[in-house]
Amino acid sequence: MRNLKRVLLAVFVLLLILAILAFVLENQQSVSLLFLGWAGPQLPVSAITVIALLVGMLIGPCIGWLLGRTSRVRRRRMV
Repeated sequence: MRNLKRVLLAVFVLLLILAILAFVLENQQSVSLLFLGWAGPQLPVSAITVIALLVGMLIGPCIGWLLGRTSRVRRRRMV
């Protein structure tokens, strides 16, 4: 059973890597983002999307940690 889980995890990771690779290869058009008057450099669409994904993966857990921490502090004050 343990080996089956490892094989399924490996297959899932390989499929995910293949999907990301296909996305990157299909989205090589260069674009420049404009946000609040700031113009970014010319980058491929795939690079911008991957950067946004990585930033979200860093910010999301930090926000979750902060919210969990504040709720624990509030519960301690109530007791």
